[in-house]
Amino acid sequence: MIAVDVGGTFTDVVALQDGEIRTAKVSTDYTDVTRPVLEGAALLGVAGAPVFNHASTHGLNAVITRTVPKIGFLATEGHRDILDMGRVWRPAEAILDPGWRRSFGDAARPLVPRYLRRGIRERLTASGDVLFELDEAQARAELEVLRKCGVAGVAICLINAYVNPAHELRLRELVREVLGDVPCSLSSEVSPLAKEYARASTTMVDALMKLIYADYTARLEKGLAELGFTGQLNFADCAATLVPSHRAMEQPFRIVFSGPAAGTVASAHFGSLIGESQLLCADVGGTSCDISVVTGGEPFVDTTFELEHDLVVNALANDVSAIGAGGGSLVTIGATGEIQVGPGSAGSTPGPACYGRGGTQPTTTDTCLLIGIIDPGTFAGGELALDPELARQAFENLESDFTLAQRVRYAYEMAVHNIAEGVFNVAIKNGVDPRDYSLIAYGAAGPMLLPAAMDAVHCKQVVVPPNPGLFSALGLLSADQVFTVNRSAYTVLTPDVAERIDTLFAEMEAQLRERLSADAAVTFERSYDGHLVGQSWDTPFVPVPDGTIDEPAVAAMIASFHDTYQERSGNRFEMIPVEGVTFRVRAVLDTPKVEYPELPARAADEPLTPVRTTTLRYLGEDAEGQEALVYERIALRAGDEFDGPAIVHEGLSTTHVGAGQHLVVGRYGELVIRKK
Repeated sequence: MIAVDVGGTFTDVVALQDGEIRTAKVSTDYTDVTRPVLEGAALLGVAGAPVFNHASTHGLNAVITRTVPKIGFLATEGHRDILDMGRVWRPAEAILDPGWRRSFGDAARPLVPRYLRRGIRERLTASGDVLFELDEAQARAELEVLRKCGVAGVAICLINAYVNPAHELRLRELVREVLGDVPCSLSSEVSPLAKEYARASTTMVDALMKLIYADYTARLEKGLAELGFTGQLNFADCAATLVPSHRAMEQPFRIVFSGPAAGTVASAHFGSLIGESQLLCADVGGTSCDISVVTGGEPFVDTTFELEHDLVVNALANDVSAIGAGGGSLVTIGATGEIQVGPGSAGSTPGPACYGRGGTQPTTTDTCLLIGIIDPGTFAGGELALDPELARQAFENLESDFTLAQRVRYAYEMAVHNIAEGVFNVAIKNGVDPRDYSLIAYGAAGPMLLPAAMDAVHCKQVVVPPNPGLFSALGLLSADQVFTVNRSAYTVLTPDVAERIDTLFAEMEAQLRERLSADAAVTFERSYDGHLVGQSWDTPFVPVPDGTIDEPAVAAMIASFHDTYQERSGNRFEMIPVEGVTFRVRAVLDTPKVEYPELPARAADEPLTPVRTTTLRYLGEDAEGQEALVYERIALRAGDEFDGPAIVHEGLSTTHVGAGQHLVVGRYGELVIRKK
C-alpha cells in the first residue's frame, strides 16, 4: 500500500510492503503539483501496489491564493449577494476593528465576482411547493451573459432547493444548452441541507474543485499508469476517510481539506496501539502547525468547517486548527523592536536561509541549526546540506539592538511559545484538561519543538511516533473507506413521524448501496443533527437505532438527543420537544491498516551508547551552552531510556529532549518524553 500527503513545503510518500515501512520526502512544486507525487511514487515503486491513497492541500491553496478558475453562480432572484454577505460574523480579533473586511467578499478578494453572480426568477416555499415557476427565458438570458464572460463552470443554489430540486435540475439542462458540457454543481445534490449560505458556499467550492482537480486527477492517473500502477486510487476526504477517485470527483468539495485531517487519524490509530486514547495532536511542518484532539480514541468531527473565516463548507471534517508556526516560519522584527516568529513562511522556495537557495530571512530552522539541535550534515537524510554561516548572516542582518545570542534565543522561545499557545487554546476550546492528555509530536519539526512546549501546555507527556516526518501520510494507511449521505428534513420527533423517518433512512441506505459492490462488507452508521424546538443551532451526531424506525425507535432517538445534549452542554431539558434537522447515514468499509513492527529489546551485551556529544548554545541564560548526548533513532531499542539534554537523529526529523526531561523508548519505537 502507498500513501501520499501533499503539504505546503514537502510532499510525503510512504509505502507499506511485507510489514516494512519505507518513506520518501520530496519538495512540493507549486508549478506542477503532480510532479513530486509521481517522483515519490517512483522512488518507492508503485507498480503492483493494490491501493494508492492520496491527500492534498492543492485545492485549499488555490482558494487561499485565489488562483481559481472563473465560474458563474446562479441564485434565486434577489439572493445573488448571499456569497458576499456570508453569515455577517466577525472573528474575535476583528470585533473592534472598523477597517476589517471579509477576505472573500467583494471589498476584498471575491471567489466569484458580482458580475458573474446572476439572479434567476423562481421561488419555492419551505415545504417545496412552487410559488413562482422558473422563468426559462430570463434564465437563458442570464446564461448568455455568463457565456460571453467565458465561465468554465457553474454553481447553482436556489432557495429551498434542498426540499424540491426540480428548478435546479431544469437549470442544469439549460446550462448544458447554452454553455455546453461545463462542470455544473447543484446545491440539491452537493449539500441538500438547510441554512442557505452554508449550502451556497459549499456548492461554489464544489464547482471550483471540479475544475481544479479534474486536470490534476487526470494527470495523476496517467502518471501512475506510466509507472505501472494498476490498483485503486483513493482520495482522502476532510475526515481522512477514503473515497475512490472517481467518486471523489463527483463531489470534490469533500477533499479540499484532506491533508491535515490524516494526521489526526494516524494519531488515533497509533494511540490505540500504545494504550493512549486521550491525545492532543500537533503536526508541525514547514509552513504551519495543525492541531487537533482525540478523545476516547476518536477524533472530534464537525459537520462543517471553514477554509477562511466564514467561508463555510458543509462536509464532515476532523476539527483541525492551524496556526502559522513551522520550521519555515520567518523571524522578523516588530514595530517596537521585538522578535516575532511567523505567521509568514519561507516555504520550500527559497526556503530557510541555511538551505542556500536564495533565502535571506532567518527562520525557525535557521534558529535550531545555530542552537545545535539540527545537524547540518544529516538534515533530510543527508540529501540537503545546511550552511550555518548563511543562517548566522540572516540573523545578523536583522535590524535589531539585540545581540546575536539574544536574537537566536528569543526566536527559539517565541517559536516554542507560539506552538504551545496554539495547542493549549485548542485544548481549552474543546473543553479538555491537557494534564490528562498525551501530546503526539509529528511533522518534520514537531519532535524538535514540542518537547520544549510540554511545560507550557501542561500535558501528561510527549510521544514521538515512528516516522514523525511522514506520520500524516501514514494516517492514510490507517483510514477506512467511507461513503456518507445527508438530508435535511425539519421534523419534530413524535410517534406519528416514525414511518416518515424510516422511509428517509431506507432511501439514504439504498442510495449508498448503489455505490457499493454487491458483496461489500459494509457497516451502516445512522445519526441525526437536532435541536430543542425553538433553538437555532443543532446538536450533531445524535445516535439513531438500527432497523425499522417505529415508535420505540423514535423514543430512543429523543432519549439519545437529551443524553448527547447533556454531554456537550451540561444541561438537560426533557420537557422541551426535540426537532430533527439533518439525518445522516455513513457506510463504513473496513480496510487494511498499517501495522507498526514491534521493536526488540536491547541485548544484555549491547549497551546503549550515544554516537557523540554536541553543544547546544543560546538556550536560557547559560553562556557556556549545554552538553547534549546525540543518539541515532535507528540504534535505539525498546526499553532504552536516558535523560536530557539529548538529541535523537533520524532520517527526516530530529527530537530534542530538554534539560530536566526523561525519554523512554516504547514497544513500537515511540519516544515517550516526560518531566523527571
